[in-house]
Amino acid sequence: MIADVIDHLAGIQPGSPLDRLRARRPAAREHAQRSYDALFTPETEEEITLVERDAVAAFVAGLHDDPGIARFYADRLAELAPGLLAAVESEVAAGATTGPYGVYPGEGPLSVESDEGLRYRVRRPGDLGVRLAAAFEHAHLLVFRPREAGRESLDALARAGWSTTGVVTLSQLVAFLTFQIRVVAGLRHLQNGATS
Repeated sequence: MIADVIDHLAGIQPGSPLDRLRARRPAAREHAQRSYDALFTPETEEEITLVERDAVAAFVAGLHDDPGIARFYADRLAELAPGLLAAVESEVAAGATTGPYGVYPGEGPLSVESDEGLRYRVRRPGDLGVRLAAAFEHAHLLVFRPREAGRESLDALARAGWSTTGVVTLSQLVAFLTFQIRVVAGLRHLQNGATS
C-alpha cells in the first residue's frame, strides 16, 4: 500500500526539500491521500466497481498525456482486468486531443472563446461494455469540454445503468485525477528546478 500517492507519483523522497515543503501543509497532504483512498479502496463496490474505477483512471490519466501517471493507473487496471487494458489504451489514443473545447451560445462576449474541437465517442463500445463506454464519454467531456457538461450527458449515463450516486462518484473520480495530475506536474517542475 502506498502511504502518499502524490509523493509516489512525483518521486518525492522522505526528507527531501519537496517532502519538507509538503509537510508544511499537512491537512492538504492528508486530505489528498484520503480522497485517493476513498476513491480507489472504497468500502463498497455497489455503485462503481474497482475495475470501472481503474479503467476510468487509466483513461483519464492517458488523456492527460503523463506517461508515468498513466502507467501507474494502467498497471492497477492490469492487475484486476488485464484483458481490458488494450481497449482502454485504444480509447486513449482515439480521445487524445488538447483543449479545453466548447461552444458558447449566441453572440455574447464569451463566444470568441468558442472552439469546436474533438467530440469524442467510444470507438469500440463492445470492448468496454455499456457502462464503461458511457463513463469514458462522460470523463472525456469533463476533461476537455467541461462547459458543455449537462443534462444530456447525465441522461446518457442513466441510460447506461449508472445510478445518481454512481454518477457523482464517477465525476468525483475524474475531478480528483485532474487535480492529482496537476499537483504532481507542479511538484515535478519544482523538483526539476531545484536540481538544475
